[in-house]
Amino acid sequence: MAKLWGGRFQKNTDKKVDDFNSSIRFDKRMYKQDIEGSIAHAKMLGKQNIIPNEDSLKIVKGLKELLVEIEEEKVVFDIDAEDIHMNVEKLLTEKIGEAGKRLHTGRSRNDQVALDIRMYLLDETVEIAEMLKHLMSVLVDIAKDNTKTIMPGYTHLQKAQPITFAHHLMAYFEMFKRDLSRLSDCRKRMSVMPLGSGALAGTTYPLDREFVKNELGFDEITQNSLDGVSDRDFAIELANVLSIIMMHMSRFCEELILWSSHEFSFVEMDDAFSTGSSIMPQKKNPDVAELIRGKTGRVYGHLMGLLTTMKGIPLAYNKDMQEDKEPIFDAVDTVKLCLPVFGDMIATMKINKDVMLKGAKGGFTNATDLADYLVKKGMPFREAHGVSGRMVYRCIEKGISLDELSLEEMKEFSDIIEEDIYKAISMKTCVDGRNIIGGPAEEMVLKAIKNAEKFLNN
Repeated sequence: MAKLWGGRFQKNTDKKVDDFNSSIRFDKRMYKQDIEGSIAHAKMLGKQNIIPNEDSLKIVKGLKELLVEIEEEKVVFDIDAEDIHMNVEKLLTEKIGEAGKRLHTGRSRNDQVALDIRMYLLDETVEIAEMLKHLMSVLVDIAKDNTKTIMPGYTHLQKAQPITFAHHLMAYFEMFKRDLSRLSDCRKRMSVMPLGSGALAGTTYPLDREFVKNELGFDEITQNSLDGVSDRDFAIELANVLSIIMMHMSRFCEELILWSSHEFSFVEMDDAFSTGSSIMPQKKNPDVAELIRGKTGRVYGHLMGLLTTMKGIPLAYNKDMQEDKEPIFDAVDTVKLCLPVFGDMIATMKINKDVMLKGAKGGFTNATDLADYLVKKGMPFREAHGVSGRMVYRCIEKGISLDELSLEEMKEFSDIIEEDIYKAISMKTCVDGRNIIGGPAEEMVLKAIKNAEKFLNN
């Protein structure tokens, strides 16, 4: 077929080049945004008397009909038409005749694709935000049932101090809350309307860019035509946000993988979110968590790919920028695939509260509280730290926990230790004693949960 841009060419494009150059196989997903953008553009062309109003009305009517036909899967896109923009224009012209050829007046595929991808990603980020909120509500629901579930907290993957499972979950709530904020902030810079930038230098037609902006629901208009068509920093920024979301999920998945091992046994994945082995009958593998952890690297790769694609491109548009879509589309798809299954996986897992408590009692997680007890009795902290450490070493030698030392043995280390030491170093006291904002005490965690619910309901 003759190319819509082929007027100055005397030879047909090589078939291999047609296949290589075409982007319809992946940019066809932007058909809705392309048509919506074209409808707004056509309305504006008619309003400004750039094209006859009769043609504007025909174009709008034809585009709306075409949108229905595409959604009903009655349309087959043509690879020879290269991309979604030229496919839509070709299909429209076949439908309404000569009027369809006026649609592209005052615009270029350069500003058209910049518009489409912004609109597409804005739509996708709305869905991702809702998925994030759902996941956060799952975390809150589980936390509400586990404000008394004591478990060991870790540093360096070594047992450190006792906390509650609710406190641990709410740490991830805070991470995802920041992700939601980053997503919202990213949308502000994405919601800038580039149509009217033309190929790079705008147009001589009296376009009403403000009208198109309002029709499409953008917040602002690009202020430089070169910039309007030549940057994809909004896609890179979104890829960064998506990478951070995946990183947070991956960290939690790493913990779940460890916790579901026989050595930890803190949790057990539901059968519906586990797989078995083809050779080992006893296996119950946390494959969902492992896949999310693995897919995180995939999203990171797309971020680096986008940065690398854009790093050496002079102004304005270059064909390299066709390589922006597949990475950001796949990054979006991957996050949308992972978020729901991750939420369902943690919502259905079994929490072994007794094992968590036993884990907190082992590893001397109350050693800091022992030192604090001595400080409250008047001993300087650095000295108290040493006494507590020597008592831990005695317990290691005897194979017992701190609270299994007799009072007489404890007094060998300091005569200020009294019977109240046992209450002071109990797991419950260790947790509830940390009753400051952000601490693991039940009162503080319940306040954090209440604040979280208020945030989600706003």
